[in-house]
Amino acid sequence: MSKTVSLTLPLSREDVASLEAGDEVLLTGPVYTMRDAGHERALQCLEDTGELPFNLEGATLFYAGPTPAAAGRPLGSVGPTTASRMDFATPQLFKAGIVAAIGKGKRNPEVAKACQETGSIYLCTIGGVAALLAKSVTESELIGWEDLGTEALRKLELKDFPTYVALDTKGNDLYRQIEVVAQ
Repeated sequence: MSKTVSLTLPLSREDVASLEAGDEVLLTGPVYTMRDAGHERALQCLEDTGELPFNLEGATLFYAGPTPAAAGRPLGSVGPTTASRMDFATPQLFKAGIVAAIGKGKRNPEVAKACQETGSIYLCTIGGVAALLAKSVTESELIGWEDLGTEALRKLELKDFPTYVALDTKGNDLYRQIEVVAQ
């Protein structure tokens, strides 16, 4: 039976251990936007220094490229990017200390395994409603990689940002559960 939970970021592995695939999670606190190019740079930093850049250990990543400020808000819109594009880096980033990631769509089996091994989770949110999701963002700050434009690393402050647990720490996969029921 799914439940609705409100959590304050940053998350700990203890915070996410009791969450199950399908649970609705309302997030409040800081997340960091990172997409393909940022993942490549984070992996390079891990290789060069053995640590995540910008003190990201314990952080939640949001696979998004926010648009500039609009309508009196800190950004115009912020929708999730297809998460599978980050599968190449996610297991390593979870092992390096990232606790959660937010995106849309299914992940590969290696990401599910990394969630189990590290106690991390993958949260999904709804695509196509980027302007609505932006209403849950109270602040936006450029942190690094400004040369990446919309893919720059940004810190967003969230207030009751709606997500669902897509991969839990036990390896349960919401997308695959839905596929089985739909057959």
